[in-house]
Amino acid sequence: MPHSYPALSAEQKKELSDIALRIVAPGKGILAADESVGSMAKRLSQIGVENTEENRRLYRQVLFSADDRVKKCIGGVIFFHETLYQKDDNGVPFVRTIQDKGIVVGIKVDKGVVPLAGTDGETTTQGLDGLSERCAQYKKDGADFAKWRCVLKISERTPSALAILENANVLARYASICQQNGIVPIVEPEILPDGDHDLRRCQYVTEKVLAAVYKALSDHHVYLEGTLLKPNMVTPGHACPNKYSPEEVAMATVTALRRTVPPAVPGCPLPRPWALTFSYGRALQASALNAWRGQQDNAGAATEEFIKRAEVNGLAAQGKYEGSGEDGGTAAQSLYVANHAY
Repeated sequence: MPHSYPALSAEQKKELSDIALRIVAPGKGILAADESVGSMAKRLSQIGVENTEENRRLYRQVLFSADDRVKKCIGGVIFFHETLYQKDDNGVPFVRTIQDKGIVVGIKVDKGVVPLAGTDGETTTQGLDGLSERCAQYKKDGADFAKWRCVLKISERTPSALAILENANVLARYASICQQNGIVPIVEPEILPDGDHDLRRCQYVTEKVLAAVYKALSDHHVYLEGTLLKPNMVTPGHACPNKYSPEEVAMATVTALRRTVPPAVPGCPLPRPWALTFSYGRALQASALNAWRGQQDNAGAATEEFIKRAEVNGLAAQGKYEGSGEDGGTAAQSLYVANHAY
């Protein structure tokens, strides 16, 4: 018979809940600036810029130097380890720059995906070893929330029951460790859009994955009010011959979430009864990166591009955005990457 052994005090629960609600306050979302060194190499190579620590710092400075207009549309920024300890040109730590805007600092804590033996090319995510110690240090250094990404794929034989169960338990263990250290965990079980599956198949798999994740979170005594969920949109595979309307995609996504996500969760990048918000990396950064192109003279224009994308996403999160028909160029291009990793 289950017994209750309180994992968190009332004070710890309140702190976690308050942090989560700050991040997903009305109209606010998350800037994911947690690309690894390898992922930044891909981004910078697209604009002909060398992947050095200094160039990575300069690019993050373009984003983080945005003025107070972002305060109303960005609730949290996810850092990569390197970035958490970098400073701007004036010697001000990036962490303080973000905190001074009233934005919550987050940190990517997983160590990437690794093969899951005995499966058809499926993966799990590593990084649990030493996680508690790292979270304790990150908390001291200004981080109040964290992100951990698990990846599943849809094919005729996947995701397997083993992959679903393993990744659900890894996410739950990560979430529990974060909360013990005063850090709000973003739970991210991402189902990749690779493949030719249809919308119904993706909805079915999404429901099974999320159900397993929330069962695991319950088993590990995770305080749901002190978590955030970052799910995938329910979409057909990128190679699916059938085309679906945005309304059909939205309905499939809403249905999957309503069937699986407890209302205790304060926010996920989708609909009520949770806060409606966004958590984007490339979708917020692509236009800025293209405008910057590694040139200091372009920094101001690049920052303006980022602010523009943040503002329209903030409006969309409140159901207030009306497309002007002027969003072209980089903002209108597909950001799909097969077998996406970062």
